[in-house]
Amino acid sequence: MKVDVYKRTEENDLCSYLVVPHEQPLPQEVASTEWLVHELDVDFERTGKTHFTLEPDDAFQQIGEKGYAISHLNDRTKDGNVH
Repeated sequence: MKVDVYKRTEENDLCSYLVVPHEQPLPQEVASTEWLVHELDVDFERTGKTHFTLEPDDAFQQIGEKGYAISHLNDRTKDGNVH
């Protein structure tokens, strides 16, 4: 699946990531938050590999339920520690 990835820096330099299917607008419930484009047109697959702190199965479930996936509070990471 092709996605667009957004990043938000929070307290203690922790970052959350938001993944939206490629070229889809930010959902209204998150549009008022300060999300910055991190990467566009990214291959996001169920390879078992974590993408932007998001576990693939969880991310695909979130996208199916609400149209986007977002980092869980416990999965936030320091800026620059993303793979």
